[in-house]
Amino acid sequence: MKSGQHNIRIALALLISIMVLGIIGYMSIEKFTFIEAFYMTVITVSTVGFKEVHDMDPAGQVFTSFLIILSFGLFAYALSTLTRFLFDGKFRNYYIDYKMRNRVAKMQNHVVVFGWGRTGGRAVEELKRHNTPFVIVEKKEDRISEIRAQKTGPYIHESGTADEALIQAGINKAKALITTLPNDAANLMIIITARKINPKVRIISRAVRENSDLKLRRAGADNVIMSDRMGGSRMAKNVTQPVALKFIDRLLDQQANVHLEQIYCTDLSQCFLNKSIRAMNVGATTGANIIGMRKEDGSIIFNPAADVILNCSDRLFVMGTSSQIQHLKKVLFGKED
Repeated sequence: MKSGQHNIRIALALLISIMVLGIIGYMSIEKFTFIEAFYMTVITVSTVGFKEVHDMDPAGQVFTSFLIILSFGLFAYALSTLTRFLFDGKFRNYYIDYKMRNRVAKMQNHVVVFGWGRTGGRAVEELKRHNTPFVIVEKKEDRISEIRAQKTGPYIHESGTADEALIQAGINKAKALITTLPNDAANLMIIITARKINPKVRIISRAVRENSDLKLRRAGADNVIMSDRMGGSRMAKNVTQPVALKFIDRLLDQQANVHLEQIYCTDLSQCFLNKSIRAMNVGATTGANIIGMRKEDGSIIFNPAADVILNCSDRLFVMGTSSQIQHLKKVLFGKED
């Protein structure tokens, strides 16, 4: 795509250059006015063969011959370049990318996924399962082609710098960034840039080397994930705690009947504001269970006691069926989600 656009720019630049050369040449050699020189250049370059403005002297005839030969080769190059661009799919891809950029520009409160390899692909799958809006940023042409063919979702084809791609992906309006590049230095630069553009964005970064964890966090990452470490830990837990691990996987599986979900209490009904969990009586009313909560200071309370006070800055971790959780949201917020 990028090379096709580059070739068209070259063809246009050459065409403009030969037009300028023709106008200057006729004005200098034949003393034509600008309009006369422009007219002569157009009919010469396009080889349509209309009548000359004035009879030309030998120098003008030689210049015209030179212009015809030069323009013939240029037109052949421009025509072949344009034909390839229009008929080998590059124009269609360019149009799709243009429409996608306009679509992404309207998005807000979304997640930017930088890099669409195996890790980025898994992240996108999870975001889709939770109906979370996202934008993929990818540089490699083959992966962009795959995203287009599979209609994976909104994307930005990184054709310039990472800074430009982040801006095009709407990092200033995003709620989170997931950077999954297999290079810690590249992830570091993306974190620094994103944090500078949007100080409030939540950043989750992949780390390849063990000693990169602290560097990425200092640069601004909120969470650093090492796939090797997590993979090894999970393998061990399959041996030491297989039933507990299966239970947790079952809770996090969107296809399961029972779900574990996070609920923000920002729009909590006034009747529950600054009330205890006991006063809410959500277990008996809805069947859903509050198994944990996150307080405003970031502390996590597991299996909170009945006398814990709930306020609008808290987050609840609830377990139940889809209908039970929806009922809980209706009770807490006074409306269905």
